[in-house]
Amino acid sequence: MKQLAKFMVYICCILFVLFCATSEAAEHSAKKPEPDEVIKMLRDGNERFYSGKATYPHVTATRLELSGKVNQGNYAYATVITCSDSRVPAELIFDAGVMDIFVVRVAGNVCDTDEIGSIEYGLAHVNTPVLVVLGHTQCGAVTAVTHEVHGKGHQLERNIPPLVDNIIPAVKKAMNKHKELHGDDIIPYAIEENVWQGINDLFMKSPAVRNIVNEGKAKVIGAIYDVGTGKVNWLPSEKVDEILKRAESAPDRETKPFADK
Repeated sequence: MKQLAKFMVYICCILFVLFCATSEAAEHSAKKPEPDEVIKMLRDGNERFYSGKATYPHVTATRLELSGKVNQGNYAYATVITCSDSRVPAELIFDAGVMDIFVVRVAGNVCDTDEIGSIEYGLAHVNTPVLVVLGHTQCGAVTAVTHEVHGKGHQLERNIPPLVDNIIPAVKKAMNKHKELHGDDIIPYAIEENVWQGINDLFMKSPAVRNIVNEGKAKVIGAIYDVGTGKVNWLPSEKVDEILKRAESAPDRETKPFADK
């Protein structure tokens, strides 16, 4: 009887190992969600966050152990470029965890060479079906550029101006559209224009991203995070389509999707 019991335990252990291996393999090979499904996941996650119902998924020791063994490309479902501001914790505001979101963070959520290269990696190699260009309320970078455009800026360290110069066109567009506004009243509008400017810069400088979006492999969406409420306000997807269309026909767009060897 003891030998039979040991044998049964042995069989159960083997079956358990096989089950785990099969489950893991199935998870690895599982197809990623479609872009619209991912956008819904992000919306739902944010709603849980700002309503106090966050579930804090994928932060267990098991998830950490798994992340040391597998390719993130089998798991990450969104790329997010957002500001470095400490009030904008990307994974938390979408109620996501380890290996869920490929995050690019830079002051002012600008899309310049380094950031666009990171986005290309997120979409083309991590294979995320969605890119979120996420601005936020009370953005210090947009505020600083707005003050500079108004002639009220203060001296900045030498590397900051070239970091945030992509924001200048956004501020000027906001000022041209809202001539009735003055001073800091223009900043919320400049923050939104900065999201559109980032998407425009991305499409103009990245043929690879344009191709991925045109092929339906990924969607780009703009949004603004409210640091005071935790809520993400999603911008119209139709505007993204318009920007892409303009970029495709712009004579000064980049046309080579791959780097020279």
